Amino acid sequence: MRKMFLAAVACLTMELMAADTVSFAKVEKTPTTKNEELCKLFKQKIADYKTKMRDDDYAKATLASYETRAALYCEK
Repeated sequence: MRKMFLAAVACLTMELMAADTVSFAKVEKTPTTKNEELCKLFKQKIADYKTKMRDDDYAKATLASYETRAALYCEK
C-alpha cells in the first residue's frame, strides 16, 4: 500500500512540475525587435530634445548621448 502511495505522489509531483514548466514558458522578443523599438524610441527622444534643448554643454552632451545610442540601435 505504501509503495502505491509513493508512486502516486511521484506521478503527481512530476505532473505538477511539467505543468509549471509549460505555464511559465514565454516567447522572448527577438533582439532585432528590441533594437527596432529602441531605435524608434531614441529617434523620438532626439526630435523632442532638439525642440526643448538649452544652449549649454550639458544639453549638447545629452543630445550626443541620444544620437550615439540611436546609431547603435538603428544599425542593421
